[in-house]
Amino acid sequence: MFYSILLVVQVVLALSLVALILVQHGKGADAGAAFGSGASSTVFGSRGSANFLSRATGVLATLFFVNSLGLAYMVSNQPAPTSVMDRLPAIEQPAPADRPGPAEPGMPADVPR
Repeated sequence: MFYSILLVVQVVLALSLVALILVQHGKGADAGAAFGSGASSTVFGSRGSANFLSRATGVLATLFFVNSLGLAYMVSNQPAPTSVMDRLPAIEQPAPADRPGPAEPGMPADVPR
């Protein structure tokens, strides 16, 4: 149950991290802001969005890595999976003494002794 919750959190963190990274401007966008490309009219100001988005990306990345370590720890401490063959009832085989064997090594079993 707890593993499923962490797995859902991992997917949400991954999607949020991708979306947050795609929203950010690249390093080359700062040069365009100096020539009036309109970056100064954003909600956070000319430099405020870069600081906020960078910090939010760092926080999400940290949460993603911590969650990844938690999932890895949970998976590594699970018991080994059992085989379907282990669950089947044991079938008794006839003992080798019930069948006549060869008298000498290399002789067929149906040769009389």
